[in-house]
Amino acid sequence: MVTISINNETRQFPQPVHLEELLRDYRERNPELAFAVAVNGEFVPRTQYPQVQLQDGDTLDIVNPVGGG
Repeated sequence: MVTISINNETRQFPQPVHLEELLRDYRERNPELAFAVAVNGEFVPRTQYPQVQLQDGDTLDIVNPVGGG
């Protein structure tokens, strides 16, 4: 079992999961939202999502950019 913290919420998966696969569901539920992703505190460029495999104990932060001045 692989345990991953997503925005401070613990989720379990039967095996390691690729970031792109995990975000597919997020995009379907939030098609209008722009977001950025950090894995274990490190920003992940969108072009690298398919290559990132999440492991047991990883922390994933999905954030929505906020405009301001």
